[in-house]
Amino acid sequence: MNKMLIPILFAIGTALFWGCYGPTIGNAATPRGIDGKPLLPPEGWSPFKPYVFIGIAYLVIAIIGGIAMMKVKGDSFTYTGAHFATAKWGFLAGTLGALGACCLTTAMMTSRGNALLVMPIVFGGAVTVTAIVSVLRLHESVKVSPMLWMGMALTFIGVVIVARNTPHGHAPTKPAEGHGAADHAASDAAPAGDAVVHNEGAITDEAAG
Repeated sequence: MNKMLIPILFAIGTALFWGCYGPTIGNAATPRGIDGKPLLPPEGWSPFKPYVFIGIAYLVIAIIGGIAMMKVKGDSFTYTGAHFATAKWGFLAGTLGALGACCLTTAMMTSRGNALLVMPIVFGGAVTVTAIVSVLRLHESVKVSPMLWMGMALTFIGVVIVARNTPHGHAPTKPAEGHGAADHAASDAAPAGDAVVHNEGAITDEAAG
């Protein structure tokens, strides 16, 4: 098997999971009132309420799954000495991931769950930031190709094109209870009113005859 195939497959898996992350968390958006504004606690909730269970999912999958896979791979459970780098950089990466998840959750909550706007910015921006960080770290030992900056510009253009042209759909709005009841009553009353007018017309005709 090609050695590059495994990282490519896992990278595709990351794109698939993270691509579904935005639309999924958008379903946890707080309801909106009659004025269209998001409901605040206690009737509604803040973006941090679903964020708690995002952390729980990380806890279950990362810690339990990580420990299980360490056991399978024969890793030691020490994080001191030469192994301290795994704790230091792993915790820093986890912190960045948690802060990113917090920002993404807040973006989704405050944009009415508009993943079509948020997610292209997230993925296009992440690629660009990764490239910039790599340039800053390796600028003394590598020569940066001008094509990199062209690629960043094309990424930005692509994000704008995707965000502006992705089909947007909205769930049908439910009528307010008061208006629904009034409309139903009006529809029931309409035939009765027609009958009264009809009967009055019949009486008038009989009187004329």
